[in-house]
Amino acid sequence: MEISDEFKNNTSVAYISMEIGMDSNIPTYSGGLGVLSGDTVRSAADLEIPMVAICLCYSSGYFYQLFNEMGEQKEKEVEWNFFYEFDKVDKPIKLMIENKEVLVSAWLYRVIGQSGHILPIYLLTTDVDGNEEWMKKMTGSLYDSTSRWNRIVQEIILGIGGVRLLHSLGYNNLQTYHLNEGHGSFATVELYNLLGKNLDNVKEKVVFTTHTPVPAGHDRFDKELVNKVFEKRMPEPIKKIAEDNGNFNMTFLGMGLSRYRNAVAKKHGEITRKMFPQYEVDHITNGIHLPFWISKPIKQIFDRKWPNWKSKPSVLQNAIEIDDLDLFDAHIENKFNLINYQKGHSWNLLDEELITIGFARRFATYKRAVLIFHDIDRLGKICQSKVQFIFAGKAHPKDLMGKDYIKKIYESGEYLYDNYGVKVVLMENYNIDLAHMLLSGVDVWLNTPERYREASGTSGMKAALNGVLNLSVQDGWWLEGYRRNPTAGWSIGPDDTNPNDPGVSNDWEIDSKAIYDILEDKIIPIWMNHDEWLFKCKNAISLAAFFNTHRMVEEYSKKAYKLVKQKPWKFIK
Repeated sequence: MEISDEFKNNTSVAYISMEIGMDSNIPTYSGGLGVLSGDTVRSAADLEIPMVAICLCYSSGYFYQLFNEMGEQKEKEVEWNFFYEFDKVDKPIKLMIENKEVLVSAWLYRVIGQSGHILPIYLLTTDVDGNEEWMKKMTGSLYDSTSRWNRIVQEIILGIGGVRLLHSLGYNNLQTYHLNEGHGSFATVELYNLLGKNLDNVKEKVVFTTHTPVPAGHDRFDKELVNKVFEKRMPEPIKKIAEDNGNFNMTFLGMGLSRYRNAVAKKHGEITRKMFPQYEVDHITNGIHLPFWISKPIKQIFDRKWPNWKSKPSVLQNAIEIDDLDLFDAHIENKFNLINYQKGHSWNLLDEELITIGFARRFATYKRAVLIFHDIDRLGKICQSKVQFIFAGKAHPKDLMGKDYIKKIYESGEYLYDNYGVKVVLMENYNIDLAHMLLSGVDVWLNTPERYREASGTSGMKAALNGVLNLSVQDGWWLEGYRRNPTAGWSIGPDDTNPNDPGVSNDWEIDSKAIYDILEDKIIPIWMNHDEWLFKCKNAISLAAFFNTHRMVEEYSKKAYKLVKQKPWKFIK
């Protein structure tokens, strides 16, 4: 089905993201940023937001993850076939990379909202007839780590190529280009040339979202590399905005040429304003797409009790009304589904009767996946015959410390099993499908980042939606979630909102002791009291009334996209 000219003329928002997680079988995401982008476009489709999205089409994906017998991560290229669900854009556009003309085409994927509204996603590719073989590989791997040249070229294709492609396809009434992180900031270069080389005109068209306070999330390119790739085509006013001590800063470029900027949680907004004091930065707290992340047994409860919950997630604030037995049965079904899957993918079989604690996310070192093992003997004594653990996640191929964390989890699991009979399972190739099972099938969701380096995090929101309790450092979304309902889980370590607390700390000794104390004094005793445990589970579910992408997208629509001033779209009350 073609995208009509009328649809294109009525589309006013272009969402530009380096990764968008649409499905496990479409490897265009690596972690939380891509999964959030997928949830964003799903909610935008449900709410009939006049949006089109741009991403890259990674012919070899991110990577397929394997573990060897030593617990070491190994990577394999992903092969996937996008011919069946996608339509090819007929006419490629042209980009100049150094002194070479490169053809860029796209595959079209359609996200269908609850009412049937279509949100198109164009996945840009250089695997096009007419390009030289080395050019065809430019869009091969997500976050290509082979060289900085490859990385900047991918970002040129995303930003400049994305804007140019949309214009070539007839999207001529775009009022907002939403840059999801700095990866797409080169879009401003194309807009500068399209809008009369006027910086104010560019600013009026752009909004910018930053997702991380971690330096690795803010791309900087050496000036010489920028000059080499662009030759003389990079406008001097753009260079000045991106100037960062001799580097070209993509976050500076996106923030400096946008009318609206936001962080993705309240605390993240405070931190971002300190990091970039020269810019005015708002915050819109992230959410999740509830219909996508809810497990089938929990969905059946919602469908019976609140038939309109998908379009009106605020009804979930009444989750305390859920019948205890219904919730217990639903969770047991989810837990059995997870453990049955795990039994076919691991030699160390989990026990359905034990408290199961899950940890699954990218193995970036600041997320401290191995904090739980800091005092491994105390952990073993507490958990013996009571608690088991399941881990999953990928480390970037170049992140040697992240890979070392995976190996340490494997080694810690062997030690705990040999000495205390405590099982620790490490699952391969974490993806959206495995996330669905983990987030609904464990009993407790563990989150232990260094404070104020996790901008938001959304995995804990997905766990809570499914009645799983959070055990988390107060950072990102959990700072807000725990304050909204402290009965929905537990807080690890210091809380900077408590005037009697010494303040923020990332001390491993303090935080690990806090985890062990909570396990020993709260989690295990409460587990033995089903009524109290289920009461907490229902309070966890109630958090979904706020932490959802319908609410989030409505905020973007009113604060960033300015849609309130246009046609009164369906989602506006």
